[in-house]
Amino acid sequence: PILYSYFRSSCSWRVRIALALKGIAYDVVPVNLLKDGGQQFSAEFKAVNPMQQVPALKIDGITLSQSLAIIHYLEDTHPNPRLLPQDPKKKAQVRMIADHIVSGIQPLQNLSILTQMGEKKMEWAQNYIASGFRALEQILQHTAGCYCVGDEVSMADLCLVPQVFNAERYKVDMGPYPTITRINKALLELEAFKVSHPSQQPDTPAALQA
Repeated sequence: PILYSYFRSSCSWRVRIALALKGIAYDVVPVNLLKDGGQQFSAEFKAVNPMQQVPALKIDGITLSQSLAIIHYLEDTHPNPRLLPQDPKKKAQVRMIADHIVSGIQPLQNLSILTQMGEKKMEWAQNYIASGFRALEQILQHTAGCYCVGDEVSMADLCLVPQVFNAERYKVDMGPYPTITRINKALLELEAFKVSHPSQQPDTPAALQA
C-alpha cells in the first residue's frame, strides 16, 4: 500500500492510526499542503485524487480517498482488531461520534477554510472547535468507558485524537472538556497512536520532530 499523506493532516493521521492498529505496512508519499503553493494542487496528485486532498491510499489495485472510506475498507479487509463494535447500538454511537468530528468540526477549521479567513483564522478555528467540543463532551459522558465508546478502541477514537491535536494547536481552552481530555490522554499512550503521530512522520520538519 502507498499512503499519500501530510504529517499534520488530521485526516491522514486517522488513516495512519488504522494502518498501525491493523499491522499493515505501507509506504508514504508526502504531499506538502503548503510548499509550492500546495502540492495537492499538482497535476500529478490530481490524477491520484481529483479532490486534491490528503489522504489517498493505493491498496489492492484501487485508489481510495476520504479517510472514513479508507478506514471502512481496512475494516472490511483486515477485521482484526475491530474498529467498529458488533453491537448495533455501539456501532451507531461510534459512527455518530466519528461523523460529528469528521463532518461537524474538522471541515470548518481545515486549511482551505482558514486560508480564506486571513487574520481571523485563529478566532474562527477556536469558535468552531469549541462549539463542536461542547456537544462532543456531552455525548461522550453517555458513551465513554476507557475510550469514546466503551473500553475498546474504535473508529471514533481515530477521529478524536487528531481533532484534539488541532484544538491544542489553535490554543483552544480544554478545561471545559474533561472527558475528551481524559480519553485523548489514554489513547496517546497506545503504540499505534504514538507511531502515527505528526511528530513521527518522514515529512515532519526537524523542528517539530519528537
